[in-house]
Amino acid sequence: MSKIHLLGNSGIARKKKRRVGRGIGSGSGKTAGRGTKGQKSRSTINPRFEGGQTPIHRRLPVKKGFRNPNHIEYAVLNVGVLDRELQDGDELTPDRARELGLVGNMKDGLKILGHGELSKKLTVKAHAFSRTAVEKIEKAGGEVVRL
Repeated sequence: MSKIHLLGNSGIARKKKRRVGRGIGSGSGKTAGRGTKGQKSRSTINPRFEGGQTPIHRRLPVKKGFRNPNHIEYAVLNVGVLDRELQDGDELTPDRARELGLVGNMKDGLKILGHGELSKKLTVKAHAFSRTAVEKIEKAGGEVVRL
């Protein structure tokens, strides 16, 4: 009586790899199962080749202009978010904003924008401020510090 945990593979579960182009007696020699002539019988074709239609890299327009290497890209934060996340009298710095999860990638600095309402007195330290953000922070009795 055989037991199921003792049954082995005995080699029948493994299928041999088909070796093509190994002589006429192998059954897949000469043309190696690729048929005769035509694109698919040849060796590899360029992966960019699109069957003869104009390739995508020629259909798309050439990118114009340039990107200023000195361009400053700020991580932005609105005063409405500050009102929701901070307590009255708190101080916000770029590091604190990062700790609280208010901004992801800090990029070149932190910029405070004026969208939303602010009712709490806060000290906000950032690299840049919009005019409306400065007005709203100072109107609420807070302080703006540019880094």
